[in-house]
Amino acid sequence: MGHLDHATFGWLTPALSYAMACVGAALGLRCTVRALDATGRSRRNWLLTAASALGTGIWTMHFVAMLGFGVSGTDIRYDVPLTILSLVIAMAVVGVGVFAVGYGRDRVRSLLIGGLTTGVGVASMHYMGMAALRLHGEVRYDPVLVGLSVLIAVVAATAALWAALHIHAPAAVAVASLVMGAAVSSMHYTGMLAVRVDVVPSAATLPGATVMQFIFPLAVGLGSYLFITSAFVALSPTAGERAAYASAGRFTEPDEHAVDVAPPGFRTARPARTPH
Repeated sequence: MGHLDHATFGWLTPALSYAMACVGAALGLRCTVRALDATGRSRRNWLLTAASALGTGIWTMHFVAMLGFGVSGTDIRYDVPLTILSLVIAMAVVGVGVFAVGYGRDRVRSLLIGGLTTGVGVASMHYMGMAALRLHGEVRYDPVLVGLSVLIAVVAATAALWAALHIHAPAAVAVASLVMGAAVSSMHYTGMLAVRVDVVPSAATLPGATVMQFIFPLAVGLGSYLFITSAFVALSPTAGERAAYASAGRFTEPDEHAVDVAPPGFRTARPARTPH
């Protein structure tokens, strides 16, 4: 069995992956909070942004952590279509959970459905990403640890959606994001502890792309998307701020239909004419 190293670059990749998970969670929570305060098309757009942020954050966390993954005795490649499919699954299934909470009438039922769907989706993304691995050997899993990782994913997703429903203060959202990032990272590394690799030495060329050819550029691009979207959300006025602006505009604009209600005999004095 090959020796597995989950941190070939030391603490760099675990720390970066945790940061990506926190950024994605914070952005997803803020967008969901905005969505719950909005209606119509605006709510739908905020929920779509929340789903893309959460899905992208979780996927980026997984593959940034995988940058530090190595197995002694074999190189590692990644199947490109399966890797991209794992990203699509992450965003699609997280979207189902977010929309269930955003449009559900029964909060408890929506939370349970959304948490279960999103958690299973996160776990599916993880193991789909692992299925994209190409190496000289066979990958096996400890079923107990796999089950534990799925349970952690469901609990973490349910907790994140609960926070989106009940936590609105920015400071509280920040704390919830740190907890959510820790939970998602725990799910990832629990799943990685379940991995066993039986290496079969071979000189054959592995199919797929290397980490630096594909995973690293894609992770950098998605990480940039998260930070740009974070700036957009931070600069966008909230529903309360828009209402305040509109109210201020109504008070400052002259009313063309105003009615003169001054009593008879009470008029503004006209300026006296200057004799010529």
